Amino acid sequence: MSGYPELIFPVNHVEPVPRRIRGMLHDHVVLDSTEAIYVWDSPYYPQYYIPMVDIDAEVLIDEEHEEHLRWGTAKRYGVSFEGVTRPGVAHYYTASDVEGVEGTVRFNWSALDSWFEEDEEIFVHPRNPYARVDALRSTRLVQIKFEGSELARSSSTVMVFETGLPTRYYFNRTEVDFRQLVESETTSACPYKGETSAYWSGSFGDQIVPDIAWSYGYPNGQLQAIAGLVAFYNEKVDVLIDGVREEQPATRFSEAYQSLQMMESRKGAP
Repeated sequence: MSGYPELIFPVNHVEPVPRRIRGMLHDHVVLDSTEAIYVWDSPYYPQYYIPMVDIDAEVLIDEEHEEHLRWGTAKRYGVSFEGVTRPGVAHYYTASDVEGVEGTVRFNWSALDSWFEEDEEIFVHPRNPYARVDALRSTRLVQIKFEGSELARSSSTVMVFETGLPTRYYFNRTEVDFRQLVESETTSACPYKGETSAYWSGSFGDQIVPDIAWSYGYPNGQLQAIAGLVAFYNEKVDVLIDGVREEQPATRFSEAYQSLQMMESRKGAP
């Protein structure tokens, strides 16, 4: 058993999306739907499947190629607008045994430049309607160490509890020893927290530990409590809570999740 709640969703699970979903290429609205459905392609998070009637057909390029995919029979499409062409980035399902999928289009996330739930831009992938992300202030003493070197210490962290991920501990910058950190060019995005503003690698003598910490300068509204604070990968450091060392979390899900995010957005995410 891990030290945090796991995500438990069957692949092929389908639910209605109660939110208005829009996707844009440049400033052009390619899709605008209040009838989208969630389909769990994986147990981690769903994808949007958009009714064809809610898509601007003039942007779609029929590649005249039929594929037999996991969810049914689909025609492959590209998208093109104002000189930007992205081939093979959408599939229109003409038949499916999964209820609700027939007549919908699944776009690769990277097919479009921006996605919106209602009027809020989202990043990397759709938000999971069954996942919670809570940011809570705590007075428990939290220490971050690497091979005995203390990187951060605080009795006023913001703890972020996200379904399917270990608890993340966000520190005030005055409580972080930046002498052991070097700035990284890495950026990342998260559908719940937004886009990061900074990353740091650990510098310990001749050893560099890549991308050990990050910060969100302007997180999404629900996570404003972490704005400007610094968090560390539990998987790469030792975390002590009130003097008791936490077991390093198993990273099977968190590494897979991060890899999926980096592949989808080329921005990565903790």
